[in-house]
Amino acid sequence: MQVTFATQNQGKLAELRALVVGLPIAVRCLSDAGVHTQADETGQTFGQNALLKAAHAARLTAGWALADDSGLCVDALAGAPGLHSARWSGQGDDGNNRLLIEKLQGLPRAKRSARYRCALALCHAGGEQFLVEGEVEGIITEAARGQGGFGYDPLFEISAWGLTFGEVEATRKQEISHRALAFQKLLPVLTLLAPPC
Repeated sequence: MQVTFATQNQGKLAELRALVVGLPIAVRCLSDAGVHTQADETGQTFGQNALLKAAHAARLTAGWALADDSGLCVDALAGAPGLHSARWSGQGDDGNNRLLIEKLQGLPRAKRSARYRCALALCHAGGEQFLVEGEVEGIITEAARGQGGFGYDPLFEISAWGLTFGEVEATRKQEISHRALAFQKLLPVLTLLAPPC
């Protein structure tokens, strides 16, 4: 089964490829499929945006497409950066992380709760659509820790581990990440669509 992943984000693409290892699924990104446009993210929720992106890619590739819309929701910031996580500062991951540290400066650990949310949409050019969501709770640290992951990972600590996603190996992150949890919910659908050879 060929699936186009509607992203140009190499971090997300790498995580998805790791999740489908052992499944009869080949993942390609938009540019590999000859698609150089992305859907406008006009939705009001992660799920709506994921469906917009997946449906757009499915139409342009005449097949199955998978899209992720995800972000960081910080309680002390009323859920921000939320839908705007990737573009929050306008200065990429480093700028986003600096802004987050600045916004939470002086707040005690008890008020630094946050969650990563992910919506995964699987759409076919014929109109079929599936949507699942995953979420993982954490704490925003006062300073970046670790070189792994991407986005806000060096600031997002899993309390039970005492480590940020930036400090753990990718395989360990896959145990509980928001994207991995959403993917586990989508797995039964993918298994039906792409039975073993």
